[in-house]
Amino acid sequence: MNTELIVNVTDHETRVALIENGILAEIFIERGDETNITGNIYKGIVQRVLPGMQAAFVDINLDQAAFLYVDDVVGRKNNGDDHLGNDDISSDDLSIEDFDPETIPPKRPNAKIEDLITEGQEIMVQVVKSPIGSKGPRITTHISLPGRYLVLMPTVNHVGISRRIEDKDERSRLKDLILNSRQHNYGYISRTASEGISNDKLIHEMKLLENSWNNIKEKIGQTTAPCLLHKDLIVTLRAIRDHLIHDANKLIIDSYTGYKSVLAFIESIIPDFNVKVEYYDKPEPVFDYFNIENEINRALQKKVWLKSGGYIIIEHTEALVAIDVNTGRYIGRHNFEETVLKINLEAIDEIARQIRLRNIGGIIIIDFIDMEQTINKENVYNTLKEVLKKDKSKTSILPMSDMGLIQMTRKRVTKSLLKMMCEPCFYCEGNGLLLSRQTVCFDIFREIMRGADDILGNTIKIKVSPPLSDMLKNKEKNMIFYIENKFGKKIEIIPDNDFHIEEYDIRESFEK
Repeated sequence: MNTELIVNVTDHETRVALIENGILAEIFIERGDETNITGNIYKGIVQRVLPGMQAAFVDINLDQAAFLYVDDVVGRKNNGDDHLGNDDISSDDLSIEDFDPETIPPKRPNAKIEDLITEGQEIMVQVVKSPIGSKGPRITTHISLPGRYLVLMPTVNHVGISRRIEDKDERSRLKDLILNSRQHNYGYISRTASEGISNDKLIHEMKLLENSWNNIKEKIGQTTAPCLLHKDLIVTLRAIRDHLIHDANKLIIDSYTGYKSVLAFIESIIPDFNVKVEYYDKPEPVFDYFNIENEINRALQKKVWLKSGGYIIIEHTEALVAIDVNTGRYIGRHNFEETVLKINLEAIDEIARQIRLRNIGGIIIIDFIDMEQTINKENVYNTLKEVLKKDKSKTSILPMSDMGLIQMTRKRVTKSLLKMMCEPCFYCEGNGLLLSRQTVCFDIFREIMRGADDILGNTIKIKVSPPLSDMLKNKEKNMIFYIENKFGKKIEIIPDNDFHIEEYDIRESFEK
């Protein structure tokens, strides 16, 4: 697969686009705010302990308090604390705890939050999920420091190997190397990128990670809580660490300062790696040149067209994301069942791509077009499972229901693209719908009918938006005639450009 990283840098925003075979697969955005603090390590103060929720709120010097669940507190017995097995660990799990961020894990009777921490206590925590909307960040005391090949977990004694490394001999080599080379009983995850890497390079990275941990520990005694102890890499360098070596073949960046920083970073972590890094200096913006800007704009739309003429609709709600598959303009060639199957299968690739590109997380409901044959339903389900394996975020999928619905979840640690780039419409206040002009006309009619007997003036002035004015004077003019004849009053309609489409003002006037 031909994969590239395209980086656009400005003073206030950095965007990194992951391009796979010429198609935008993922977009990473970092701005000068607290939209993405995942991976940052803080010295915090416990504000409140909530035994009823088995959780606590911790002040880490942000606008919102951070949420800490009992299973994320060091000091309790957990499944990984003393295990040295060759577990299947996802290559991109940078935290020892792998949870669905939208659900609270069940209570465990052997661990109580009130026995582990107290209000006012200072603790070191790491953000595993950035603030999203009204929800504060999710934190853990199980610290993890990711490198290119390994992830250091200094608070547990756990060794895991990426499930994507399938060779048994290689898995054994990596496990033995870690166990024999670590200076302390720290936990490690061997990431997918570690496959085939020499012992010397892996040992060198282990030392770098342990030095980073030692520096963080030194800051603990030198700082006053709440404060930031360790900031994760900027988005460009994270993309290099997580995508460049094995996933991407080239990096193109439009900032000369950023270009130099990238070269220095690569030299520091992989000095002998021959990666292609280019400085983009053409007058046309780099995202325009590679048509990324248009793709981002398309990713903010509800409707996504398929090549066959079908389309999918993506709707965000408070609790979940609904994706609806439709036949659109495609009519097929043979029978309806075959037509439906073709569209559903085509939709799967686009759905998987849009989920990654839009960074959709939490609960996702996909409404495929109804199919009669069980074998076709199983085909769609199995195809979706296979395609989702390319997604590095953890997904869980249930078989298709009798109603043609597939339920799935996707791990969410940062805002979706929609929430990152958009805000509720100030006009409809986030409803996504407005009252129709005809409905507002009828509302005006009923309002006048209610109080017409109390209007002393001989003229009723109605101030409305221009579109509503046109409707009252034309399509709904019989309504106006009815009021004038019934009450013997003149109706004057006044258009006002500053009026909302649903807004109107009814007043009496004395005119000769």
